[in-house]
Amino acid sequence: MTELNAEHARRTIVEHTRRLSESAAAAGPDAVVPTTPEWTVTDLVAHVGQTQHWTAEIIERRITDPAHLPTQMAELPADPGEWEAWLTRSAQRVASAFSDDALDAQVFNAAGDERPGTRFWLSNILNETVVHGFDAASTAGRGVDVDADVAGALISHHLAMLTSPTWERLRSESAHAIRGTGQALQWQATDTTHDTGAWFVERLPDGARWRPGTGRADVTVTGPAGPLLLTLTRRLPLADGGSTGVHIDGDAVLARHWLDNTAHIAD
Repeated sequence: MTELNAEHARRTIVEHTRRLSESAAAAGPDAVVPTTPEWTVTDLVAHVGQTQHWTAEIIERRITDPAHLPTQMAELPADPGEWEAWLTRSAQRVASAFSDDALDAQVFNAAGDERPGTRFWLSNILNETVVHGFDAASTAGRGVDVDADVAGALISHHLAMLTSPTWERLRSESAHAIRGTGQALQWQATDTTHDTGAWFVERLPDGARWRPGTGRADVTVTGPAGPLLLTLTRRLPLADGGSTGVHIDGDAVLARHWLDNTAHIAD
């Protein structure tokens, strides 16, 4: 799996949280978020800050038993003028929790896969911050760039989640919909520095599987890693060509079926 250097991940969490807070201020607390239309900017800010504080507590306390996960969420300040400082604190707290000493600590992994728990949570909070940062930026009518290596690591995390034991257990409708009889999809980034800027997915009768690299696929989607991530997370529409630089070669219906059946709950 493509993994980021931890220091790079920590810096990215802080930086994208800063951008999110600026976009939230520009959009206003009552603005509806077009990429998550059941949310306002207030909901978005609360979710990101609370998730960062909640995750930090898991790492700080080295929680290994899911029965002991935090039950209280940090309170969003009522005054939007205080949101920037509140988000700054939540980002710095969670980034600090992922110290080098903590990276291999025994911590509960909510995906139920083979990743060390702290590594899972680092990828998860990075994903929350970057993808919801895009949500905030799009609400404010702003553009946003996602570093290619960050996007590549988050594509790996996204596919790991969709094929995890927890997804099968909690999102069984999605997990069953993306099963198949050997159909294959692949996603290829044109701008990552990693050797593994490609992701190969097979839809098998017992569940979808993915691995880094390429293979014989029914459809191949190529483009910069940032737009690929935002397409996979349903923030950008799947379209051949255009300003995103994404291109589809092969069975576009198969690719759209994958996207239509892999939404996260907040989507």
